[in-house]
Amino acid sequence: MYRTHTCGELRTKHIEQEVKLSGWVQTIRDKGFMIWIDLRDRYGVTQLIFSEDQSSSALMEAARGLGREFVIQVEGRVIERSSKNDKIPTGDIEIVVKQLHVLNRSETPPFTIESDTDGGDELRMKYRYLDIRRKPVQQNLIFRSRLAIESRKYLSDQGFIEVETPFLIKSTPEGARDFVVPSRMNPNEFYALPQSPQTFKQLLMVSGLDKYFQIVKCFRDEDLRADRQPEFTQIDCEMSFVHQDDILDTFEGLTKHVFRELLGVELEDFPRMAYDDALRLYGSDKPDLRFGMQFYELNDLAKGRGFGVFDQAELVVGLCVKGAAAKYSNKDLKKLTEWVQRPQIGAKGLVHVRWTEEGIKSSVAKFFDESQLTAWYEAMGGTVGDMLLLLSGEREKTQKQLGALRLEMGEKEQLIRDGDFKPLWVVDFPLLEWDEDLERFHAMHHPFTSPKKSDISRMLRGDHDTMKQLKADAYDLVINGAEIGGGSIRIHDRALQEKNFKLLGFSDAEAEEQFGFLMGAFEYGAPPHGGIAFGFDRLCAVMNGQSSIRDFIAFPKNNMGRDIMIDAPAPIDGAQLQELYLDVIEKKSDTTDI
Repeated sequence: MYRTHTCGELRTKHIEQEVKLSGWVQTIRDKGFMIWIDLRDRYGVTQLIFSEDQSSSALMEAARGLGREFVIQVEGRVIERSSKNDKIPTGDIEIVVKQLHVLNRSETPPFTIESDTDGGDELRMKYRYLDIRRKPVQQNLIFRSRLAIESRKYLSDQGFIEVETPFLIKSTPEGARDFVVPSRMNPNEFYALPQSPQTFKQLLMVSGLDKYFQIVKCFRDEDLRADRQPEFTQIDCEMSFVHQDDILDTFEGLTKHVFRELLGVELEDFPRMAYDDALRLYGSDKPDLRFGMQFYELNDLAKGRGFGVFDQAELVVGLCVKGAAAKYSNKDLKKLTEWVQRPQIGAKGLVHVRWTEEGIKSSVAKFFDESQLTAWYEAMGGTVGDMLLLLSGEREKTQKQLGALRLEMGEKEQLIRDGDFKPLWVVDFPLLEWDEDLERFHAMHHPFTSPKKSDISRMLRGDHDTMKQLKADAYDLVINGAEIGGGSIRIHDRALQEKNFKLLGFSDAEAEEQFGFLMGAFEYGAPPHGGIAFGFDRLCAVMNGQSSIRDFIAFPKNNMGRDIMIDAPAPIDGAQLQELYLDVIEKKSDTTDI
């Protein structure tokens, strides 16, 4: 037996018991006549003590020979700790060691394996197996495991069946880039790794399984950022004989369940907001509702006053920062203007108005008198002490720019509180997006999304302009400004699916080649159905108040999509390439002197 207890288990009730512990040496403190060692496993830390009056010289010498991250087993007696540590659960006791066994030695680790480490991101990813020994990373992975278990419990109780779908599938032209896999047995043909199990879960509905779910790996070959990895996990679900409300109620229930069980947080009922309203009020289709600061359109009050920047703009829009008028100097406002002018935001400038006890001051005071500026305040619900910030330009771009500024001001004004969660459903998305450059439509969600029932006849017979106005039976779950999940009611009729493919630029032959199997299935009694997929990694991060999903993935990739621990991706040898019928031409540069 390597251990009778874990390193996080012993308490005062165990005093005078003989125990065995195994784990990793975290720290060593040698005072000459006495040695203390913190022994760590995933359950916690226990202090060991070696002393000259209770330990043999051989045992003391063996203790001095230990190093950080040695794997050891000790046997000893639990005693009450004279200097207690209230920061750890085992802080009232320690172990007087009688026997010590080194199970494995360790090189000096490249960074300190403690909660606050001195290792940078790249170094910790290279030695990820060491990084996972740190308590914060272990807690993240344990949380992830618990979230998966609680999700399965809830969905199982709701009658869902877990079904595994294939990882080797067919590449499709819509969506992000596929990762492709060459087939040795089918020369010059390729599988793709799934971006989602979308078509398979729809086929399971045709199959009559009624309620499907899967916690599944998905793959997208796209540029990376903090909340994106080339391989990620979804809670993927589909239901038959449902309307939008049925799906939203079911998965609002799932969200409430995991927050209650894992965080002890009771979420209120989720509000629902139309996509158009989200853009109009917050400049984003994933608004953060932890603070207010809604937008106000000022076209009627700000245009036609001789200020060309406003007069020539499609939209003049602003927000009111409560109690901020006296906080921001001209220098601060110059920095804020430079912030919105960065390429990432792209605004041409920023108009500000401050109403203090001394009166109203504005960067556009020579174009607007005090009564006109006061009218802005009245329209925006502002008063003495508040500051207005305005942007202008093309409607959609300006809304997004002000949306970014709103989030920045929320941070600056410390309006976002830790542990505050504000979920909502965003509904009524456009069905299609028009690409001016390519002169074609793209699906806002994916090509299997159904239009609103009231728009189906318009879609089948409508003209180009009508197509731009179609609304989708689609919905996103947003929590604290992060898109957690998205889904839709699906098309289940072949004629409507064919029409949608035509709108997206598919020829009949292309649609049949890519998705004939699905449209064929619709001819055999496909039920009305819909579903949703939650970003599992992102849900983990948001529930823990973090923006990056990386530390909730055991072995993540870096920003270049590389696993620097195992050095992947990597070349493969010529024999493998030949077996896969992949011709590789090695180009040699011309080194002739000129």
